[in-house]
Amino acid sequence: MFKGILTPVITVLDSQGKLDWPGNELVINRLIDHGMDGLLFLGSIGEFTALTLAEKKEFIKFVVNKVARRVPVLIGTGGTVQDEVIELTRFAEQAGADGVVVISPYYFKLDAEILYRYFANIASSTRLPIMLYNFPDRTSSDLGPELVLRLATEFENIVAMKDTVDNISHTRKVIQRVKAYRPDFRVLSGYDEYLVPNLMAGGDGVLCGLTNVVPEVFAELLKAYREKDFNAVTLLSKKISILMSLYDVSQPFIAAIKGAVAAQGVPISAQVKEPALGLTPEQITAIEAILTKAGQR
Repeated sequence: MFKGILTPVITVLDSQGKLDWPGNELVINRLIDHGMDGLLFLGSIGEFTALTLAEKKEFIKFVVNKVARRVPVLIGTGGTVQDEVIELTRFAEQAGADGVVVISPYYFKLDAEILYRYFANIASSTRLPIMLYNFPDRTSSDLGPELVLRLATEFENIVAMKDTVDNISHTRKVIQRVKAYRPDFRVLSGYDEYLVPNLMAGGDGVLCGLTNVVPEVFAELLKAYREKDFNAVTLLSKKISILMSLYDVSQPFIAAIKGAVAAQGVPISAQVKEPALGLTPEQITAIEAILTKAGQR
């Protein structure tokens, strides 16, 4: 379930900042049609930090229904209140999700024992497969190889990790340490341009934001890698390298990713949840220039 090319799906909003149901259905169908191996909803790029618990529950029911078992549905249930994380995880399980992705609690820097207790409590609360989400740049805490190994060997339903660390050696160390004891444990990179290094290190793929914009490019890159078509691997990797500049257009980068999806001809709004700001005309022009440079317009 947790391998290949997975998308942390944008959450489409209308001009009032409310959930845009037709827009979200359109995005879901586009990603599935372009070969994504799984969809994560309510991840970082899905604005989970800006949605209420009620909005999340309504959205979970919607996406499970619309995906309709065509690909695995993963739900981001992490947060800072453990009881709410457990509640949302159980809700996702009851709604028919295939797994959950759980980020470490953020704000305070937590030591390994606290992190162990947190993930142990989540794992004990559900039968769903769990993907650990390591994003130390946002949480101030790192899930290192020894902690991941401990969790993976003690809890059968902790089955994967998304490593959003801009250092492939960190991911490599997790792969080597954990897979030696649990070969079925999946390790995905959270950085788009690390797909090939992840695979070469023995990992299992990516779960990254640019798949919202160019899902077909990532699907083609994975296919080319598996077929040892290294000319195609080089060309597609260069395209992704150019597209990485989209992350620098807006802060947070969510608006830029939404704007890039819209610029690809997908009829959605780039509206983001406040207090984040929408795109300026200058930012829209910058997005279009990056897409043109990458040959996507």
